[in-house]
Amino acid sequence: MTGRALAFSFLALCGLGTAACGGATSSAATGSNAPAAASDAPAAARLKSAPAEPAASSARAATASAPSAARPLEGKIIVIDPGHNGGNYRHPEVVNKKVNVLTQWKACDTTGTATNDGYSEAAFTWDVASRMVKLLKAKGATVRLTRDGNSGVGPCITQRAAIGNKAHANAAVSIHADGAPASGRGFHIIMPKKIDGPVDPVVARSKRLGLALRSAYHDGTGMPYSTYIGKDALDFRNDLGGLNLSTVPKVFIETGNMRNASDAGKLKDPRFRQRIATSLVQGLQHYLG
Repeated sequence: MTGRALAFSFLALCGLGTAACGGATSSAATGSNAPAAASDAPAAARLKSAPAEPAASSARAATASAPSAARPLEGKIIVIDPGHNGGNYRHPEVVNKKVNVLTQWKACDTTGTATNDGYSEAAFTWDVASRMVKLLKAKGATVRLTRDGNSGVGPCITQRAAIGNKAHANAAVSIHADGAPASGRGFHIIMPKKIDGPVDPVVARSKRLGLALRSAYHDGTGMPYSTYIGKDALDFRNDLGGLNLSTVPKVFIETGNMRNASDAGKLKDPRFRQRIATSLVQGLQHYLG
């Protein structure tokens, strides 16, 4: 992605009204005179036992919605942002339109890069994101994607940030692969900086997210830290709309360099892409756990 632009309660009804009504009636019965209590004893007994079933139902519902070992991400909202889009190259009039990312004006989106034999970054990011969605849903997460396929255009980098904000995501990650000089290899995480803007309150949480993803990705894929940018696979930037405009914890990951033969060979391998997806999901789970 080097040299490219990338662009926010419902109530759980648990029989509360029934329980409160039953409790009030029961209290009134208890406070009545002795004859009334005697004559109403069967009704009072029924009222006293009535809340038992709703309470049991509420307990079962709470157990079902609470995180478990099998669904550790239950209740979490995660936004996955697959970089670029497969149809971007057909519509330069759309992707070249300038948008405000607060620190500067940048292109709405770009076409992304590709390996030397033509495997596009857009196709790669969509494949990895799709694999991540399956894994995350299996763990109970609610997942949102910033695009719904790989044949469309955009969305703009500003819209990509807005999707995460509107979802009130617990975490968001933008998936990319770099187009750096062929001599460089490895992956890196791009972190937001404070800019006197909407991202400022989540900069610290974004860093924790980035560190969790860095560790999981390095351990799970064996991909080395970047040899050509950043330090210890971390790069802090204030020129990316997808980060500057985010009000939720968010980072980018450049999973490898598509112009490096060694990295490209891995990124083109479906089995390795599954390892990428699994590793990133592990990182998200660690951060959210």
